[in-house]
Amino acid sequence: MARTLRISNALHARLQAAARARGFDSVEQLLDVWQSEEVELRRREEAVHQIDALREHLFTVYGEMADSTALVCEDRAR
Repeated sequence: MARTLRISNALHARLQAAARARGFDSVEQLLDVWQSEEVELRRREEAVHQIDALREHLFTVYGEMADSTALVCEDRAR
């Protein structure tokens, strides 16, 4: 369903210029991309939040884990 949105001529001109600068044919394409990018950003932020929560949980359960770099190098040298 199509909707009509009233915006100022100045805002529409800025949106058109932004759309053209990004290679889009219309303001609608620009807004679609902006909305998609916003959704993707929220998804990534949630993933980072989950990683941080897991890291905190593992630290609480196991404490600080030793650096395994030396062990990996030693293993590779064999």
